Amino acid sequence: MSAIEDAPTRAGRLPRTARRRQLLDAALSVFVAQGYHAAAMDDIADKAGVSKPVLYQHFPGKRDLYLALLDESASALMDAVQTAMSSTNDNKARVRATVSAYYEIAEDTGLPDAEARLLGAGLAGIAQVTARSWAANGEPLPKDQAIDLVASLAWRGIRGFPRTEDHS
Repeated sequence: MSAIEDAPTRAGRLPRTARRRQLLDAALSVFVAQGYHAAAMDDIADKAGVSKPVLYQHFPGKRDLYLALLDESASALMDAVQTAMSSTNDNKARVRATVSAYYEIAEDTGLPDAEARLLGAGLAGIAQVTARSWAANGEPLPKDQAIDLVASLAWRGIRGFPRTEDHS
């Protein structure tokens, strides 16, 4: 991105990167509160305090917003793991630091640590067990279809987190 793209062109306008951050933060808030399927671009634009055309200038659709958030989360986790791996030359300490990096993501659930860790273990278990089953059974479904099916199962179970006032 060039400095020209990041510079405000009129008073009151945000630089492109700042606007993108604002939109992603709003999208995350709406997805967490409503779930992906119930969230609407109108809701995201309202939460960000922008018009829908401004939102669409940055993201062609809701899926693009979701994928951008997913990319950010995956990058943050990879960065945390890489930092943990390079934090020491002691392999025992590296293992602990790497495991710790995964535990740090518990904050995203809005739950107490013990509950967040249990949910994380459950999601990891779903992925691990179903991938092993898929491979052991000769890959009976195309990989993308299997991933979509398992991701849908996991999402339907996790979409109510973090807890909000209207969830029990």
